[in-house]
Amino acid sequence: MAQSVVSRSLEARSGTSVIAPQTTRALLVCGVVSGPLFTLVAVVQVLTREGFDIRRHAISMLSLGDLGPIQIANFVGTGMLAIACAIGMRRMLSRGRGGTWGPLFICAYGLGLLTAGIFRTDPALGFPPGAAPAGLGAMSWHGTIHSLAFFVLFLAVIGACFVFARRFTALGQQGWAAFSVAIGLAAPALIVAGMVGPIGAGMPFLFAAVIAFGGVSAIAASLLNELPRTE
Repeated sequence: MAQSVVSRSLEARSGTSVIAPQTTRALLVCGVVSGPLFTLVAVVQVLTREGFDIRRHAISMLSLGDLGPIQIANFVGTGMLAIACAIGMRRMLSRGRGGTWGPLFICAYGLGLLTAGIFRTDPALGFPPGAAPAGLGAMSWHGTIHSLAFFVLFLAVIGACFVFARRFTALGQQGWAAFSVAIGLAAPALIVAGMVGPIGAGMPFLFAAVIAFGGVSAIAASLLNELPRTE
């Protein structure tokens, strides 16, 4: 009875539809842990992989070499967590604001990560050790798919940020709305800086990933906090 009262109160306040709260909670937790987990695994590799220089090499290049499967698993695992989070968002927001496009964008983000993990980028700039010291020439087919997946996943995160910014604004959660907009603007700015700036792609792309993936985790945490805390 108490659960029913809490659930109806939640729906009236935020326009959400709460279905099987514990299952929905577990799916949203997948989103909460996805960004920090990706960042932790990537940063450990940046600091320990022989020949890798974040000033020159993009984090996608960690998928190359003998230890490349670690980063491949990082991409794929984070993608699966993001897709689980999208399902949780859809279950929670099925009748609420952002309940269609928000989960779709997060799902596209997860699929982009999966694709980026399955199809590796090309060796370049001396990494992995033994690769040609020059930059990329003609891209391989799998390198092309990886690059397209990279842009799709970031576009999806940006789209999700603005969808959820509208939802937060409608609910009067101005702080979360401003946070979502900031993430949606900062991520593409860093991508552009990495592509055209003088310092190389490595650091800007890493910061873009940390900000964008962490932003998805934070939004998932905000939705998790709206769920009733007991069955």
